[in-house]
Amino acid sequence: MNIEHIKALFLKHREKRLSDRYITHHHIEPLIKSRHKEWRADIKGTSVLGNPIHVIKIGTGNKKVLMWSQMHGNESTTTKALFDLLNTLSSTETQIAHILESCTLYIIPILNPDGALVYTRLNANQVDLNRDAQNLSQPESVILRSVFNNFKPHFCYNLHGQRTIFGAGNTGRSATVSFLSPAQDKSCKLTANRKMAMEVIAVMNTKLQKLIPNQVGVYDDAFNLNCVGDMFQSENVPTILFEAGHYKRDYSRDKTREFIYIALLESLDYIAKNEVNGSSYEGYLGIPENEKCFFDVIIRNVKTTEQTTQDIAFMYQEKLINNKIEFIPTVEKIDDLTNYFAHKELDANYMSVTDEHGNGLKVFNANDFVVINNNKIALF
Repeated sequence: MNIEHIKALFLKHREKRLSDRYITHHHIEPLIKSRHKEWRADIKGTSVLGNPIHVIKIGTGNKKVLMWSQMHGNESTTTKALFDLLNTLSSTETQIAHILESCTLYIIPILNPDGALVYTRLNANQVDLNRDAQNLSQPESVILRSVFNNFKPHFCYNLHGQRTIFGAGNTGRSATVSFLSPAQDKSCKLTANRKMAMEVIAVMNTKLQKLIPNQVGVYDDAFNLNCVGDMFQSENVPTILFEAGHYKRDYSRDKTREFIYIALLESLDYIAKNEVNGSSYEGYLGIPENEKCFFDVIIRNVKTTEQTTQDIAFMYQEKLINNKIEFIPTVEKIDDLTNYFAHKELDANYMSVTDEHGNGLKVFNANDFVVINNNKIALF
């Protein structure tokens, strides 16, 4: 699909009632209710705390795609993109009608509603649902497994969000979107099944490179059968991990949602129009592997003693305060950070740096401001 046309579709059909980082089932229920019949929406079951787990089925085609988001409750960017996508597919846009004619989508927009409410990765029993694929110890895991067994998808989309620490390789470019075709077994061989997932990822990467060049990464494919993606891949269903990451000055992730939307729409267009067999997987192999090489803020050239200078790195701790996510700058590391990058850099010019009360900075301390040469500087 033409990139400008996809961008125009996003602007036209973006779900304006969803924004920022805090997205719960209370936010999506009115959207689902308003199009309940059109989307063939239902409640598949409930979470540990009895919150509803919604499912949406759309399309009539033979190619079946299962998608789930917010398996980790604090990873909401892909949920926003899913509703942007649903709005688009439900429209009268003739250019995308073929997708629902060729495909049937089964979407779980929030698998972990309890975690979403308190903005945490884990569910109410403090279990990571993405490490519960074998035990199926949690009701949310059982629901996903039941949907998988009954729907019998041809593709699975495992939708997540990633921290700001990742770079696409070690180039100084943030990994704004990342993918993975999970390993199918301990050998991590490039099986026919994995190649099919890789082929679709390669198509998405080609499109995204036009918008965010050198800002797409892939994850290490170490095999873990407790992970849902690895489990479904091992059962011969091509599975794709999506990770929504950081774009410059976009801590709300409302720009990244656009890139996820573009990737989703491009992939479905490709699946609808082609018989994916894995023959065009090579493009995946050229995507750089993610590296943990970023901080949110680095203050360079800080005078620490008469003889030495160091760098001070901060990470933003995400806190849910009054139903809004606040970002708290916290000292992460004080060291020579020459080989690291930051989304925001300051130069102390060999001056000392203190907090706003004149105290020296210490690892794990939270600081909204720093003082450099008598200048008070906000860190967020």
